[in-house]
Amino acid sequence: MARVLLVDDELTMVQMVTEMLRMAGHEVFPFTNSRDAIAGLEAHTPEVVITDLYLDKTQAHGLEILQRARNLTPPASVIVITAFGSIETAVEAMKSGAYDYLEKPFKLDELNLCVQRALSYNEAISENHYLRKQLKKKYQFSQLIGTSTKMGDVFKMIERVANTDSTILILGESGTGKELVARALHFNSRRQAAPFIPVNCSALPENLLESELFGHRRGSFTGAINDKKGLFQEADGGTIFLDEIGSMSPMLQSRLLRVLQEREVRRVGENTPTYINVRVLAATNEPLEEKIKAGTFREDLYYRLNVIAINLPSLRERRDDIPLLVAHFLRDKQDSRTGKPLQITRQAMEALCAHAWPGNVRELENAIERAGTLCEDAVIQLGDLPPSLLRNLAGKGQAGATGDIATLPISPGAAALFPLHQAREGKPTTSAGGAGALPTGAPPTAGTAEVPLKDFLREQELVYLNRALAQTGGDKEKAAIVLGISLATLYRKLSEDERPG
Repeated sequence: MARVLLVDDELTMVQMVTEMLRMAGHEVFPFTNSRDAIAGLEAHTPEVVITDLYLDKTQAHGLEILQRARNLTPPASVIVITAFGSIETAVEAMKSGAYDYLEKPFKLDELNLCVQRALSYNEAISENHYLRKQLKKKYQFSQLIGTSTKMGDVFKMIERVANTDSTILILGESGTGKELVARALHFNSRRQAAPFIPVNCSALPENLLESELFGHRRGSFTGAINDKKGLFQEADGGTIFLDEIGSMSPMLQSRLLRVLQEREVRRVGENTPTYINVRVLAATNEPLEEKIKAGTFREDLYYRLNVIAINLPSLRERRDDIPLLVAHFLRDKQDSRTGKPLQITRQAMEALCAHAWPGNVRELENAIERAGTLCEDAVIQLGDLPPSLLRNLAGKGQAGATGDIATLPISPGAAALFPLHQAREGKPTTSAGGAGALPTGAPPTAGTAEVPLKDFLREQELVYLNRALAQTGGDKEKAAIVLGISLATLYRKLSEDERPG
């Protein structure tokens, strides 16, 4: 089950404990002197070390083993055993990093239970390190998707301020990823090992939010049956993220202002303040300047929060990022029936790029989740997209507007289908319809042209027009609506093929 190093200068004790541990399934490395035990630490890298403090009649050897065991990678949990049982000895060992201690004489069952607890502790620590590593990886800057100029400005600002303690106000519409930015700021700062506490200020009524943020003393109000630490205290040493800060009541705004000014909190029903070391990040999708004019938000609090502002653009302001986001949301997803990686048609992608996305990135993610679940043969078609999105597209066409669809770039050589998992890795993508790539505006690879560019583009345009006609059963009026162009333009483009070259 585990590697256990045992060292005690009493041979009988070593033999008895070794037998017990081996019967429990552990791999045991027994020693009777400190010199060999220290060498054994490096040779066997045990998970648990059991050592007497007073080896060879001196305490120094036992403490040295303890210190060397804690310096292993990963560090071993150390259980100290001693016949003297003085509280001073135990305290010194625990201060030096011992997991636990037992007084001689002890029962073997006690030692066995102590070893099991030490192994559980090791597992919890290992899992905690793994989860923190995964969190940091998940919220590193590279996980924020976008190549547009506006997102580039956001990335630069995040990178500059992440490792500071400055209060930051994150501004943006609902669904733009404000909490994702807040987490990226925390997990890329020196506070990353401390808690990140998100709070939705609009989710709780005023009295409950006050208790949640600042805590309360028992008996301070009806239902307060125990003392409670507030979230500011829970986040001590780390970061607290106050989302929807604009919905906070004037009374709580006043209390928050004091926290920012004095760096201390008072629990409800308590007069003594408690100092806290917390970085405050706040976010809102409301124009706070207008709320200040209306008298519903404190101007002095606004300036305390708005030390550094990060403005997140809406998705309609960075349409070029939509293909990248779609690729990100489809990454590693497979069709539940066939096991094939999900793909998306060019028509569906163009429809996604044309939508206004009032719900921003969150709405796009939900649309892709829906389409990926409903699609057949692992291919997301136009009809798999949410009905509201399709209704909006039809409305634009019927109104005769050229809109976004007509102006969206069509990648030269666009295929009817393109696998996003390949495009994401920068590999050329192919299908029955030819080679294609995400419409990111990147130039084609040099050396691939076999015909004049004008002829090539004309050929691909005809393929695209004819595909629209096929999807509408030859109805040119409907095809023009799908393409986002006028019927006259469609006739003109189709007739150009009949002209002499």
